[in-house]
Amino acid sequence: MLRATLRSFFAHKGRLLLSMLAILLSVAFVSGSLIFSDTVSRTFDRLFASTSADVTIAPKEDVGESLPTGVVRTVPASLAERVGALDGVAGTHVDAAVENITVVDDRNEPVGPTSGAPTIATNWYVTDRSPVKLTSGRAPRGPGEALLDRNTADKAKLGIGDTLTLLAQPGSFRVEIVGIATFRTTNPGAALVFLDTPTAQTKVLGRPGEATSISVDAADGVSDDTLKQRVAAELGDAYDLKTADEQAESDAAQLGGFLDVIKWVMLGFAGIAVLVGIFLIVNTFSMLIAQRTRELGLLRALGADRRQVRRSVLTEAVLLGLVGSTLGLAAGVGLAAGLIGLMSAFGMNLSAAEMVVGPATPVSAYAVGLGVTFLAAYLPARRAARVSPMAALVDAEVQGVGRPLKVRAVTGSLMAAAGAAALAGCAVSDRTATASMLLGLGVVLTLIATIVAGPLLVRPVIRVLGGAFPKVFGSVGRMSQRNALRNPRRTGATAAALMVGLALVGGLSIASASMTESFDNQIDKTLGADFVVQNSNFMPFPQEITEKVKAVESAGTVVRQRFAPLALTLPDGKRVESTASGYDPKLDEAANITYASGSTATALAADSIAMDVAYATEHRVRIGSVLPAEFPGGRKARLTVGALTDMNQTGGPGMEGALFMGLATVEKYLPGGQDAAVFVNAADSSATDELRTGLEAALDPYPQVQVRDQADYKELIRQQIAVMLYLVYALLGLAIVIAVLGVVNTLALSVVERTREIGLLRAIGLSRVQLRRMIRLESVVIAVFGALLGLALGMVWGVAVQQVLALEGLTAFAVPWGTVIAVVVGSVVVGLAAAVLPALRASRMNVLAAIAHE
Repeated sequence: MLRATLRSFFAHKGRLLLSMLAILLSVAFVSGSLIFSDTVSRTFDRLFASTSADVTIAPKEDVGESLPTGVVRTVPASLAERVGALDGVAGTHVDAAVENITVVDDRNEPVGPTSGAPTIATNWYVTDRSPVKLTSGRAPRGPGEALLDRNTADKAKLGIGDTLTLLAQPGSFRVEIVGIATFRTTNPGAALVFLDTPTAQTKVLGRPGEATSISVDAADGVSDDTLKQRVAAELGDAYDLKTADEQAESDAAQLGGFLDVIKWVMLGFAGIAVLVGIFLIVNTFSMLIAQRTRELGLLRALGADRRQVRRSVLTEAVLLGLVGSTLGLAAGVGLAAGLIGLMSAFGMNLSAAEMVVGPATPVSAYAVGLGVTFLAAYLPARRAARVSPMAALVDAEVQGVGRPLKVRAVTGSLMAAAGAAALAGCAVSDRTATASMLLGLGVVLTLIATIVAGPLLVRPVIRVLGGAFPKVFGSVGRMSQRNALRNPRRTGATAAALMVGLALVGGLSIASASMTESFDNQIDKTLGADFVVQNSNFMPFPQEITEKVKAVESAGTVVRQRFAPLALTLPDGKRVESTASGYDPKLDEAANITYASGSTATALAADSIAMDVAYATEHRVRIGSVLPAEFPGGRKARLTVGALTDMNQTGGPGMEGALFMGLATVEKYLPGGQDAAVFVNAADSSATDELRTGLEAALDPYPQVQVRDQADYKELIRQQIAVMLYLVYALLGLAIVIAVLGVVNTLALSVVERTREIGLLRAIGLSRVQLRRMIRLESVVIAVFGALLGLALGMVWGVAVQQVLALEGLTAFAVPWGTVIAVVVGSVVVGLAAAVLPALRASRMNVLAAIAHE
């Protein structure tokens, strides 16, 4: 049986090729994502381990520490001298580093990464653990001098003697590049500007005598843990103390979020490839077993029992998975190398020579490849084991129709009912968490139900889709329609591969269109200002930008917005960490706010706060409620609820409850903060164009800020949502590639299966052109069937997703009909493309040889 199995495998290796490609793609994305994330993690682990001080003294994390408030937490620089006197301390260094400042050159072009990595201004000092070394020029010695890292200098074509402008919180200032520093290990993609310590403290931090952290070096023979204990004994628990290992672990954890995004996106591609590949493999083995009915019957007649036949088919599947997994693992290495090269193009200089292939990678690769093929081949293998020895004496196929379809009908109906109930529960739920959970359950159940019951829909749907074929294409059209109806299970599985991707794109396209429409409505409804001046990445900006805006001649009302992280204790006992917005008193001239109770005046009064009425009702808050609040730095307050808004929203991420207050209240508890936005109205309502021109001219030296009106905001929202859609379309593209492989494989095996039939048709007058047309029409009707199933399922999902979004204030519903039409047209193209090779092969058959084929 083993010899027979091996001979059968190699005899059909051409027919198994496309299935192997599906396995290869699945394994490649799994192994590539693991190799890439392991390589980046190992690279940064080495960087953090080699640059972390023996002990780092940093400010304790506080409420809203990670929020974009413009407030930089510091420690007294005098701690360096105090700690330096301790036994076991070899030296201390003051660190004054600020991220996400803006640096521009003489042409007013931004100098720094565009990939999301930070631009960091920090003080210069040299230790054995410095991430960079001075390779040309000299160290900065005064307020007008700076060093620049080599990667940034090369990219911006800057050198010694060039000048830069740094736009920091205290204000902008110019420096001359007096030296170039080169990274000792990996450049994480950041741009580094080094200043002397007093300049960094005064002009970047804006706080002479302060530091962002203190680095402490241990003397010989003193361990990091011992040194940490001595420092803790001296300073108490007022500061956050970390050893080198703890600091490296903390830095790696912060990077982990970025790596997880990349890894999970790639694993999402792998999941789609695995799911779609399963249909392809099931179809392949089902058709091969159908074609080998007489062969399997002969094996049974010669003495092979059911277990041996089943084991034979599964062995072929394992061999297929083994080859596909091996090739997929190699392709995964190439994919990881490509990603490393891509990241280098974005400024993260990783080395492919240091690629990490951990033991988990090959284990995962072979587990996926072998697992998928084994599971996909199990049902066809069981079907093969039921072949009777008498099948060797007749021209029979294992059709697998009848009772199994009845079982599918019952199973599919039950799962569809459960899925529909979950989606209905999602639609009526009033809690986002519950609705999201029901949505996920409903999506999974309805997807499985559609896959299971798909063959039941083949006959009624394809009779309608192909109903015009006989009239338009005559007997060729009638035969193509009947070929698609011949085996509903096979047609359903082939179409399901395409359905999965199109259901995903249909659902998320509706969700994105609804989000866009909702945001457009909210912008039209709430934004009353002519223009908004805001940082391109929504971070706060220096006060001098606000002053420039106020100085524009055609500017009338100017309303500032500032973020204030805080923690509120609500009447129901819940403690909420959120971010409130602070506004100037003339807010009504910049925004259109609907109040359920109170007014703008009461909302912006001293020590008052406003929130969304639905959120307030949920937590038993009412007008006049006094809420204990805590701001960063331990400042405490008691805020009175002065107004409740009715804007159909609860706030964005980190802004739970849509909280806002007067800017005077924010200044009282968070002095020295930065503005996050400035709302500007023209002095004369007819001078908006003049105002825009004046604002853009005044802000030209500040490329980090932008002037936006309503139309600009809408376009910005569309661009952000488009990023999500690009990912969905990429997943769709992968699903289509594998689905095309599935249609090609099904048609190719179908051609082999119908060799005698094709020969007879050719013998009675069917031309090669007609034969190719027949196969193309069969392919198109299968592809359109899959597309319609996917779109129908996707629309149901899209409606459910919109119901979840409505709980967050995004109440509009929109269907992107252009996308729907494009998908249907695209499915026709997919069907035509998939049929090219099978149709060509069928038309080239020798008629006599085909008739004599068994």
